[in-house]
Amino acid sequence: MTDTEAPQSSSLPDDCEPVRDALITWYEDDHRDFPWRRTADPYEILVSEVMSQQTQLGRVVEAWEEFLERWPSTADLAAADRADIVGFWTGHSLGYNNRAKYLHEAAEQVESEYDGTFPETPDELQELMGVGPYTANAVASFAFNNGDAVVDTNVKRVLYRAFDVPDDDAAFEEAANDLMTDDRSRVWNNAIMELGGVACEQTPSCDEAGCPWREWCSAYASGDFTAPDVPTQPSFEGSRRQFRGRIISTLKEYDELELDTLGHRIRVDYTPEGEYGREWLSGLLSDLADDELVEFDEGGGGDRDGDGGRGGDNENAVARLRR
Repeated sequence: MTDTEAPQSSSLPDDCEPVRDALITWYEDDHRDFPWRRTADPYEILVSEVMSQQTQLGRVVEAWEEFLERWPSTADLAAADRADIVGFWTGHSLGYNNRAKYLHEAAEQVESEYDGTFPETPDELQELMGVGPYTANAVASFAFNNGDAVVDTNVKRVLYRAFDVPDDDAAFEEAANDLMTDDRSRVWNNAIMELGGVACEQTPSCDEAGCPWREWCSAYASGDFTAPDVPTQPSFEGSRRQFRGRIISTLKEYDELELDTLGHRIRVDYTPEGEYGREWLSGLLSDLADDELVEFDEGGGGDRDGDGGRGGDNENAVARLRR
């Protein structure tokens, strides 16, 4: 696909070629080796796509291999007893049984309506039972290298973070297709989904995974990694994280502090019996003790040393930094 002007609401680079090259090079240098990435057989790819719906890919590998060993072609699957297929599906915990039913019906269609030869375009593939736009496009891309850009949750997250594409299906489709080249849908769609699966997950690992888009990525520049499927970070100001940090900083200055003394040092509105009082502070200290960062002695000689209890109303409770 030739470079086109990016939608005004996103920030695709004027020249997308370096972006494309960087991603494809990154993918071709190293990527997860799933067996369906080593085939261009449309039946095998369709089975992998149906199995992968809401199922972790690691669990799909064994089921996919066993399924194809038992029913290696559409002819074999079409001739099979549907109860056996559904039984296999249930036995491998592959989700809704209607997916097995539709896969069986799609195989029957390929045999009866297409003489055993798979249709090749996304539009034609959608004529098969249970095959929606996403699956049709994936099969067209990975089997025939003639699909459009695949847009799944991972791809949306990548585009939203990297190029400020708004959370709108049409905007995601437009941006994804602007980035993809016409004749490389197979490698491109694998690559961008891999990016979302190993580098730009809900909790990103940009540097660890060597993300190839760091120099263009808005989220990497700003540190804001929210996305459509990632909750907005809670405000740090006034948060438990903030006061946990204050406790650690304060205890670094002293061998130990009594509960109320510590409370008054970390917030001006500390009131022993109030909302932000001993019970609130004891909860924070117990969390830090659980994390083995502090020792919390409730008083009376009982050093709890991180066992998770709470000081409650005990004004004699003592906190100290764990050394």
